[in-house]
Amino acid sequence: MRFARNPNNRSGDYLEGMLSDYVGGKAKVKATKTGCTWLVTALTCLQLAFAVYATILLYYMSPSVELRTKPEFTWATRIARNMKQFIIPPHVHGRYQEAASLITAEIFSPITPSQVCEHERIDFVQKKSSDVQMIKLKRELYDEILDFQSKTIGTETLSELMAMKSQWDMRGPNRPKVTVLLNHFKRKTLCSQLDSLLQQSLPFHQVWVLSFGSPNEHSLKRIVESYNDSRISFISSSYDFKYYGRFQMALQTEADLVYIVDDDMIPGKKMLQILSHVAGTEKYKNSVLGSIGRILPFRQKDFTFPSYRKLRSKEAGLYLPDPAYDITVQKIVQVDFLSSSWFLSAELVKALFIETPSTFMTGEDLHLSYQLQKYRNAGSFVLPVDLTDKETWGDSEHRLAYVSETTVIFKDIVQVRDDQWWRALSTGYVTQWAAMYPQKIDALFYAHSVDEVKALAPLLEKFRSSVGKKAYIVVSGGNFCPCEDAAAALNWPKSVCKERRFKIFDLQVGALSGASNSEVPVLQAVYSSLKGLIKIHNPSVIITVTDIDPNVKKALKMASETNVNGSALVLLPRSSVSKVLWMADLRSTALQNWNRMRIYVNIITQSRAPSLTRLLKSLSDAYYTGDEIPVSFNMDSKVDEATIKLVDSFEWLHGPKTLRRRIIQGGLIRAVSESWYPTSDDDFGLLLEDDIEVSPYYYLWIKYAILAYHYDPQVSLPELSSISLYTPRLVEVVKERPRWNPTEFFNRIHPNTPYLHQLPCSWGAVFFPKHWREFYVYMNMRFTEDAKANPVQIPKSRTNGWQASWKKFLIDMMYLRGYVSLYPNFPNQASFSTNHMEPGAHISAKDNVVRHDKADFEVPLLMEDFRTLLPNGKLPPASKLPSLNLFNQPVSLKGLKAAGAKLGQDVLPCNNATEIVTVDHITGLPQQCSKFI
Repeated sequence: MRFARNPNNRSGDYLEGMLSDYVGGKAKVKATKTGCTWLVTALTCLQLAFAVYATILLYYMSPSVELRTKPEFTWATRIARNMKQFIIPPHVHGRYQEAASLITAEIFSPITPSQVCEHERIDFVQKKSSDVQMIKLKRELYDEILDFQSKTIGTETLSELMAMKSQWDMRGPNRPKVTVLLNHFKRKTLCSQLDSLLQQSLPFHQVWVLSFGSPNEHSLKRIVESYNDSRISFISSSYDFKYYGRFQMALQTEADLVYIVDDDMIPGKKMLQILSHVAGTEKYKNSVLGSIGRILPFRQKDFTFPSYRKLRSKEAGLYLPDPAYDITVQKIVQVDFLSSSWFLSAELVKALFIETPSTFMTGEDLHLSYQLQKYRNAGSFVLPVDLTDKETWGDSEHRLAYVSETTVIFKDIVQVRDDQWWRALSTGYVTQWAAMYPQKIDALFYAHSVDEVKALAPLLEKFRSSVGKKAYIVVSGGNFCPCEDAAAALNWPKSVCKERRFKIFDLQVGALSGASNSEVPVLQAVYSSLKGLIKIHNPSVIITVTDIDPNVKKALKMASETNVNGSALVLLPRSSVSKVLWMADLRSTALQNWNRMRIYVNIITQSRAPSLTRLLKSLSDAYYTGDEIPVSFNMDSKVDEATIKLVDSFEWLHGPKTLRRRIIQGGLIRAVSESWYPTSDDDFGLLLEDDIEVSPYYYLWIKYAILAYHYDPQVSLPELSSISLYTPRLVEVVKERPRWNPTEFFNRIHPNTPYLHQLPCSWGAVFFPKHWREFYVYMNMRFTEDAKANPVQIPKSRTNGWQASWKKFLIDMMYLRGYVSLYPNFPNQASFSTNHMEPGAHISAKDNVVRHDKADFEVPLLMEDFRTLLPNGKLPPASKLPSLNLFNQPVSLKGLKAAGAKLGQDVLPCNNATEIVTVDHITGLPQQCSKFI
């Protein structure tokens, strides 16, 4: 690469040409025949001497020696003088002294632009489309884009832009420094560009004329030299750096802003001032500005994206401005990429080289805009013009740049560019189409390896096969997980990796990170791409495996948090993926609340180490969904040593472990009721006594039910206060305690339908935060040592005589206010928990007159995936859930409230039979009586 500055000399070739011309002209005419030999010899030697002198001089002017001490050339002068007598004898010297002086004057006299400039004449007539349909399509699309942008980001005219406050003072000391880069190959437009730049209303800081592999390098250099301006430099290389070389050079500038201009653009005289002003505004300072741009294709009706060169199609996008369709830009418009000129801060240029382009042969324009948006959140904008003032135009004279037909039209190049923009869109480039038509999908899967693809495959397939559901998968690509290998693992044709259709997205992270051992390229690439894909598709959940690479997990977490519409990151253990296929049956609005709930496991234990061991093993062996699940152990003061050691040594892998031990023995009523209190409306408490054992599917049942009936905004079920893991076999509140089989009872609806029951469960249940706060206050207001002092007497209920039971108070409250619990219902009454009926505070207690048959309480644990047993393979709609009163009789939810209101024994007197007590759900305090009809 050669860099010439402040030129005042001529090359050896030029000197030789001048001498040859002179020798062949006047000198030959005047020379005598007898002196011809001497003349030729003398002039040849003189020519040789000057050539050697010029060669040495050019060498010392080259960049490689530019920083050396200025060379001394007096030695050359002395040699020339001493050799003069030998080169030109005295009798010849006098005769030709005048001729030599003329030659020297001609060689060293400065050239001017008028002597070396060539101007390209473009003989063409702007084509105007006569295709009425095409004109209509283009105009409609342009109007649609402008209307959208005016409502979202705002669009300004040129006068409005110039009225905006800018950080740059065009006339004061805070004037910006602008380096202009002109890239030339064959066109003869350099002089026109330099003339325009020299007349700019805002003077440039530097102009760098670039010539990479150009056959016109010599003439381009002479043109630069002819301007004799220290601010204008010539940079050349015999190697052709194509379209990216100019951006590489831009990295070297010390200016504030750079203006990179194609050789077919002659900027108007006000262009630098306009561009600098807009680039200094708060709104557009993080942008790349230009005069010509393109809107990339929109999706077609068949859900594919067409070529940007597709004719007679609105979906093929726009070229702006486009004289063929009389489309001019009179308001600033955001485009997907710019062409022919780029104006941006020097800092932003760095973004172009974060990712290696797929090819250096073309596409630098798209790659720049894509990288700026992806890594700098910077937009690309075409500036408006004043149609009456060519000085405001980005191309004031050389109209070639405004002819859309000059855009690359060769088939192979079109294919390369089509592949390039599709790859950008599928790796998170938010195009104008994506901004105007945000998508809404249910799930976006991410796999960093082929093994992860295989692990996620069952759930992905369930989503994609469910009616009304949309789910796509993103793979890391490159060496980590090639798209073709991922497709094969999913039993998809490899062609899906080439289709311009949303299905599988290849981030090519492996190719981007290369051989680097740093985690930064991976984290940056995954985050930046997923951030864009999430913005485009708005998934309710982003699903991956729990054991994914920690840096990738961090990138996914950051990306999910960027979505203002809410995208929950779901980290699933591989063993659980096939067990949570019910996710696809949930509404998207419920799915996005996946991470909101926090379920606390609260274990009440007292000197039953073997029982506790069994419970802890069942908890550890269960399936989970990657959530953090705190566990707490609540021990009374008389807990034995074995239990304490067991609790202390227990390792819980799913969250923090907390130990609590009372100083004074409190008994079961205090142990249970004080074991948990919610810190927010998203905290749920699972209460387990130590003689309980849980099914491997217990947590999945809880998660599914809470999402379906509590977090789905389309479901209104405020009466639901808890979710039971257990299915009772007895009608517990009736004196005779008759057996009861729900599968037989609900056979006419569906034998395995879940149901709502007014009876709370004490053998494994999750309690809701609002209702638990309410229960705390209620029990505090009603609890006395004398059970008979409790005024609540539920007609025909055994609970009226229960003593010192926390469950009695909860039953009373649920009856008075019409609350219910959700119960499972599976064959043989298999449940998610069972009670082993081991001796404790109640069972087999000396003062307990009721004798308990273990067969009436111990139920089988559900050891298979429960989803297939549900009606139609999923939880029924809330409106379809049957409801039972305290005595296992079918009663509507309204009927349950009516029964409580009729009793009229709540903590607040409500005289009207259509009113029940309502509370402040933050404090749990009763507020007023409210109508329920």
